[in-house]
Amino acid sequence: MATKTTPQTLKGMRDILPSQMVLRQYVVGVLRQVFERYGFEPAETPALEYADTLLGKYGEDADRLVYTFDDRGGRRVGLRYDLTVPLARISAQYGDLPKPFKRYQIAPVWRTERPQKGRYREFYQCDVDTVGSTSMLADAEVIAVATDVLTRLGFGRFSVKINNRKLLIALGAYAGVPAELAGSLYRSIDKLDKIGAEAVREELGAAGVSSDAIGRLFELIGIRGTPEAVLGEVRRTLGADERALVGAGELEEIVGYLADLGVPESTYEVDLAMVRGLDYYTGPIYEVKVEEPKIGSLCGGGRYDGLIGMFTGQSLPAAGISVGLERILLVLEELALAPASLGKTKTTVLVTVLGPDTRAESLRLVTELRRAGANAEVALGAEKLAGQLRYAGRKGIPYVAILGPEEVAAGEVLVRDMVSGEQRRYPRSEVAAALLATRDAS
Repeated sequence: MATKTTPQTLKGMRDILPSQMVLRQYVVGVLRQVFERYGFEPAETPALEYADTLLGKYGEDADRLVYTFDDRGGRRVGLRYDLTVPLARISAQYGDLPKPFKRYQIAPVWRTERPQKGRYREFYQCDVDTVGSTSMLADAEVIAVATDVLTRLGFGRFSVKINNRKLLIALGAYAGVPAELAGSLYRSIDKLDKIGAEAVREELGAAGVSSDAIGRLFELIGIRGTPEAVLGEVRRTLGADERALVGAGELEEIVGYLADLGVPESTYEVDLAMVRGLDYYTGPIYEVKVEEPKIGSLCGGGRYDGLIGMFTGQSLPAAGISVGLERILLVLEELALAPASLGKTKTTVLVTVLGPDTRAESLRLVTELRRAGANAEVALGAEKLAGQLRYAGRKGIPYVAILGPEEVAAGEVLVRDMVSGEQRRYPRSEVAAALLATRDAS
């Protein structure tokens, strides 16, 4: 007798059932459409990489978040942690790729971090990146991609926060934070939205940052206003630091490009307190958030001109953004933003089988519907009509094509609308066009 195994999923993993996949596929379809509209090409990379390819690329805390193990050949390998490091590897490995190399990838990644709402150990990332261009237009373009995606998905209110790693370094120096405490400084500021200003002040003090330095720092990161006003204040306050001037200039370029690309000024701001956690960012950084629900960032990215150089020994500029599919899906569901026409299934119509005498005609009809372009399912069991209708209702199939002896003899099909309960007869030759027209109208 076989041993009974309890069906369960690993912590931080989940099954995605067909009714959930309908919305997921819709969002991915929008992403692909927008990515390709901006000239980004699809690419794929393996789920497994050599551990040396992955480790050491994400900062001091990230190595423990990468799933690593020895394969049967004794090689140390790991599951990809994100899609950026694999992009850096292929950019280095295939040096003859046309530059700028604009690619997108939509694929699962794995992390060992603690699961929480909107965060899993296996999840999909949706990345767009441009490799080989130093122009700030590359940064502005990936920001525009993210805003375009969210607008098309029905997000009415979201905020793009833009900053620059060069400004963060200059801020720390101006505040008098010792270079050896810079890492603690950035990690603490990154928690501002989560734990509040007072807790961040305490954390910085505990790390050895003086109260005077903390005061100067908070004066700067608290600056608010239009991008021009914030960057003007940065130039006045940090003008003696070349890094600040370069960082401010880069952000001014991006803001100008965003205006030319038609991104509404109301959707973005320069936020000097915004910190992206990964250490490979070298210049502009960006993050997209919604106020409700409180779910963290929906998109995030930046410029990482040094990462590809880890593989080639030569710096190659790159900029990109990751669109958070899982969190977008959560927000769409919580705010009921998903199109009502999506439903729970991809199937448009169920064709009934009411007995052996009509089965052949039912099979011919479902074949006609499929060839005409309708997603059609045929009843497989020997249930009576009531059972077939219950099945269609449970699955959310919007229409049932009823084909009994009377309909076969008359050359007709009786179509039942499963939402309204209304029924209408169509000539057999017209039923496919009628169902397709109804589908397209919804």
